[in-house]
Amino acid sequence: MESNETMDPMNGTMAGGTGQGAAMDATEMERKMKECLDACLACISACNHCLDACLEEEHAAMMKACIRLDRDCADLCGMAIQMMTRNSPFVKEFMLLCAQACDLCAEECAKHDHDHCQACAEACRACSRACMAMAV
Repeated sequence: MESNETMDPMNGTMAGGTGQGAAMDATEMERKMKECLDACLACISACNHCLDACLEEEHAAMMKACIRLDRDCADLCGMAIQMMTRNSPFVKEFMLLCAQACDLCAEECAKHDHDHCQACAEACRACSRACMAMAV
């Protein structure tokens, strides 16, 4: 993003900038941001569903790590959305943190055979990829 460009948080579009290069960079940034916003929302939903379902499992105590990581991952994805939509100067660093949390959550959820854990792991992997793309 050029120094005279800003992200419109209401629709994820770029404003300002000059020349064709800026337009292509803006379009690419809009695409990456939309993909990341969508992935973060999907990850929040999957983590919250997984967390809730884990609490209902017969041996919920054995799911402590999964539950904690679901909660952390969902919270960090929510904060990532905030960082992106307000064009925070810390967005790249935060995307790396969010990707790390998503990777850890995916790793833990993948250990469990429950459908909700497997779906959560997949959503977390997709979110991690989208966050990493925003971080570069």
